[in-house]
Amino acid sequence: METLQRTANRGSVPTGYDIDNSLKFERANGEQIFTSNAAAGNRRTWTFSAWIKRTQLSQDYSTVFSCGYSNIQFMSNDRPRLILYNGSSEVYADPEMLMRDTSAWYHIVVQVDSTQSTASDRVKWWINGDRITDFNNSTYTNMSQNEEFDFGQAGSGSGNWLRLGEFFGGSEGFGGYMADVYYLNGTAAQASDFGEYDSDSGIWIPKEYTGGGYGTQGFYYKFDNASNLGEDSSGEGHDANNLSNITSADQATDTPTNNFCTLNPLDNNWANVPIINEGATNHHSDSANFEGSSGTIAMSSGKWYWEIKTMHSDGNVYMLGIGSTQYGEAPGTQSPHDVLNFAGLYLANSGTEGGLFVTDSTGGSVYRNAFNPGANYSAGDIYGFALDLDSSTQTITFYRNGSNINPSSGAALDIAGACSILPVTVRLSIYEREAQCNFGGYTEFSISSAATDANGYGTFEYAPPSGYYAICTKNLAEYG
Repeated sequence: METLQRTANRGSVPTGYDIDNSLKFERANGEQIFTSNAAAGNRRTWTFSAWIKRTQLSQDYSTVFSCGYSNIQFMSNDRPRLILYNGSSEVYADPEMLMRDTSAWYHIVVQVDSTQSTASDRVKWWINGDRITDFNNSTYTNMSQNEEFDFGQAGSGSGNWLRLGEFFGGSEGFGGYMADVYYLNGTAAQASDFGEYDSDSGIWIPKEYTGGGYGTQGFYYKFDNASNLGEDSSGEGHDANNLSNITSADQATDTPTNNFCTLNPLDNNWANVPIINEGATNHHSDSANFEGSSGTIAMSSGKWYWEIKTMHSDGNVYMLGIGSTQYGEAPGTQSPHDVLNFAGLYLANSGTEGGLFVTDSTGGSVYRNAFNPGANYSAGDIYGFALDLDSSTQTITFYRNGSNINPSSGAALDIAGACSILPVTVRLSIYEREAQCNFGGYTEFSISSAATDANGYGTFEYAPPSGYYAICTKNLAEYG
């Protein structure tokens, strides 16, 4: 159990050190931060530390941090890799583990110090505080003492630039979030300088780095300044001087100290698997069939709010709501009616709000509380969902562009029959169309009002109803 906890930080442990912001990276958009004006630095010794939350898996050469042909990346099998290039040849240090948990934040620390007399000490990996000693590929022990590699070279020429989120050749970017990012040039630090084990749970949590040793190139990215997301908070003034396809809209509040629900790309039980991108908040069904996805956080109690924006209005079906974390059919065969205990808004083929659509605990019996408030749904509508799992009869209330669209004067709809299997999670099923989700930590769609819940968490277009909260770990610890 301790190993599972240490490798699955889901942001639920109270800590005196809060990380307020992260930055969302999208591989397909080539989103990256780079520094082209770095002075010559130490090419033998450096440390990289970052908290990362992956949202796109099984992509070859998914680059987290790079300089020239040297980089920290993920391979298509989701194994992390370090490549060090000396100008003519490469060495590797690939931990023997897979990093596929898209609900969790991982802390990675890589230390390179070729001055060490012992070959095995010249590269050190830590993942969630644990020193990695088992490698799938460990040719790094063949490097010579005092050998020099790409990191630390002067930033002259695009191949020499320090890059976060991409390789200098392009098309090998990272998909996910990064937070609390440090690069120490000339300093060999270790994981305990940036994090610690929680004394009660054993979970690895972040702590404030109080050391120095940034050298001529080092930086600390907090991503807290939306107008300058490449700002260096180390005090050294080593700001990134180029944000390629990064804007203020890519700033997020999904962090390792408050982890928000996102869509789960590992939910492959559906017969047709959707495209999940944009920080795992965008669901795109591109086949002429239903494609479903689910949230990464499950709830057994509490009152929860989230939003979904419909991107089409030409009559195809959206099914938006909640469902059990269990399934009714074998993996790979799901249809919308097979999901156990689904309850949600059914936007029907006629282009009107079709009503409450519910499957029971067998997944086969379906009933529908039809209602139509008289307004056709259209592209760009934002639907709000207020789920109450605390009342004696669990209920859900639907909102369209901020207005209650439930029948009977807006009364909450009884869905107790759909909650006989707990916990439940957010579920979508869409026919050949796209939806943009907003759980509060990040969303692709533009927010004009920036409303939060009563605890100040989440960023929503419309204010959550009183007593309802964003699906995030700080709220879950209090109400879930």
